[in-house]
Amino acid sequence: MRGRRRIRTAVATATAALLCAGALSGCTAGEPAAKAPEAGATPKAAPRTAPKAAPKPASLWDVSPSSVAAVGDSVTRAFDACAVLADCPESSWATGTDTSVNSLALRLLGPEKVATRSWNLARTGARMAELPEQMAVAAAERPELVTVMMGANDACRATPDLMTPVADFRAHFETALARLRKGAPKAQVYVASVPSLMHLWSTGRVSPRGLEVWKLGICGAMLSDAEDLSAAAERRRTEVQDRVVAYNRVLSEVCAKDERCRYDGGAVFGFRFDSGQLSPWDFFHPSRDGQARLAELAYRRITKE
Repeated sequence: MRGRRRIRTAVATATAALLCAGALSGCTAGEPAAKAPEAGATPKAAPRTAPKAAPKPASLWDVSPSSVAAVGDSVTRAFDACAVLADCPESSWATGTDTSVNSLALRLLGPEKVATRSWNLARTGARMAELPEQMAVAAAERPELVTVMMGANDACRATPDLMTPVADFRAHFETALARLRKGAPKAQVYVASVPSLMHLWSTGRVSPRGLEVWKLGICGAMLSDAEDLSAAAERRRTEVQDRVVAYNRVLSEVCAKDERCRYDGGAVFGFRFDSGQLSPWDFFHPSRDGQARLAELAYRRITKE
């Protein structure tokens, strides 16, 4: 009897070992084999492993550039910010030294480096056609950051038919970036949107002094006959505003093609300047307070991780 039991035990053990050879891992000799699925039963799916997320590419954008070159028009020259009919670069939002404005350069570089590590290359009255030349001059300084605020003068002509065509505006801006890349391929670029001229009209027209100043011919396409609310006047102003919107679309699209360029996302266009943030002499250009607001908008965008 004992001999037969030993034989049956040996046979059972050998059989289990053979079954384990074709079964799932985890079966050991001497243990019962895994139960085969019944006919018609749906086999259990193997557990899924979550796919690993691809590593995020490192950003080429430096949130703390050590030098700044500013290109653009009268806004960057702080025209009429502290004296009538005069540039006031010390109050510029981009490179000024006026602590009440706290310019972008002051915030990024500190007061000890502004004089030697920032350059204001803007020109009052400049339009987009001039930007390629300004960019070439900026590239020669090898700045780590270039700020661009240009386009208001392309819309602010005597009449809407004199505004810069959108296609030309695009071509000049593309050429300007190409000129910068030729001389300073790694320079970062911050592009400010063109401000809302319609908002400036609606803000300044309630000031009797502003109305008198505008009669001298400031931005005639938008501001002439500022008190005229006729359908024709509204169509004229809408045409100018639509052109500004089109210019901002160009700035956004062209900048998006350059991995070292940041558009402000329409921040300047959307900012609602009040009367205290407009020049007391022309009710059009930013005052010192307005320049400070522009500096803040730029700093937020440039230092965003």
